[in-house]
Amino acid sequence: MKHTYILVSLLFLLAGNAVAETRYVSDVLEITMRSGKGTSYGITRMLRSGTAVQVLEVDKKAGYSKIRTSSGKEGWVLSRFLMNGKAARERLAAAEKSLAELELENRKLTTAMSALTDEKKSLQNNLGDLEGESRSVSQELAEIKRTASSALAIDSENKDLKSRLVSLERELQTVQQENQSLKDRTARDWFMVGAAVVLLGIIIGLIIPKIRFRKKSSWDTF
Repeated sequence: MKHTYILVSLLFLLAGNAVAETRYVSDVLEITMRSGKGTSYGITRMLRSGTAVQVLEVDKKAGYSKIRTSSGKEGWVLSRFLMNGKAARERLAAAEKSLAELELENRKLTTAMSALTDEKKSLQNNLGDLEGESRSVSQELAEIKRTASSALAIDSENKDLKSRLVSLERELQTVQQENQSLKDRTARDWFMVGAAVVLLGIIIGLIIPKIRFRKKSSWDTF
């Protein structure tokens, strides 16, 4: 008999847990949880609006529901004070909290958007500066190319002038050598002419006295 009672009790508890569902105390500020189904039973706890409870049993005829709080306390409350959703006050608070979070996120996004816009403007300005710098570099590069081309032309012209200068120096050396050779030959010719003149003078000096002597001798014969 004792075992049968325990088994029935366990089945009852299991059945009660199987049908348990979560409800919420309605928007009334506080409701009473009593030890039985009716106002004649003592109040065991006051439940604030929005308190989550588990419904263990419902007596539609009496209009009461047996509940269990989160702390494990059980009792009876009027069924009309229970609702499936949270209290409007809590829903409003949750909505206001969500709205505040959304507004905060919106401000953050606005700030981030403003920062991105400023960054975009800065990047566009930097891009303009870079484009200007690129044009300047391109102009400088073109000028360097022109200068390099001119330098190559000048270098080629200098090499040609150096080659011509070397050729002229060689020609000058040849002319100087020829001039010196001509001077030497002229001096030698003048020397030969002078020597010939002297020799001719000596010969004449030797011949004329003899001619005169012969003429005088022939005159003495007559």
